[in-house]
Amino acid sequence: MKTREIYAEMRYIPPVVLRAVGRNIKNTLSGLGFEKPYDKTFARAMADTAELFIKKSGLSPLFAYTFSDEISFLFTYPPFDGRVEKIDSVVASFLGSALTIKLRPEESIAFDSRLVALQKEEIPEYFHWRQLEAGCNFVASWGYYALRNEGMGKNEAAKYLRRKKESEIPKFKSEEGIPFLEKLINRN
Repeated sequence: MKTREIYAEMRYIPPVVLRAVGRNIKNTLSGLGFEKPYDKTFARAMADTAELFIKKSGLSPLFAYTFSDEISFLFTYPPFDGRVEKIDSVVASFLGSALTIKLRPEESIAFDSRLVALQKEEIPEYFHWRQLEAGCNFVASWGYYALRNEGMGKNEAAKYLRRKKESEIPKFKSEEGIPFLEKLINRN
């Protein structure tokens, strides 16, 4: 039966980023009364979870970046001798357990994870991409909840925002007074 473990010997060569994303986290945490679209308690819990992983996992990632329900860890050496199956499962289970203990929801929190193979010179590009994604996530979420607060239904707000550029989303047009977003909105 051991030969049926078809992914057990799959290995990666560092550097890699392991990106873990909360699975069904919105529904799992819905009863905790977090503010929408962003909650400081949740954001702090995610940052604390990433920090705990760096300090206590024994896997020694070099760097972590988190936004929303996502954490990216940069590994420059291969924990578990580079075994993909092992690092994916251990990181996801550690993060789910740590965040569940931190927030104490009624249901356990789960993460999925994937490895992103990079060349050394691609590392800044990866984290720049995630930063851009965080900005898009911020603008879309803020716009969605602005529409909801104005009385629009869930489906109607989601449909309205579909395929909109950041500059077209309510509350983020420069004339509405949020100048710190101007570079994000007008990026290429």
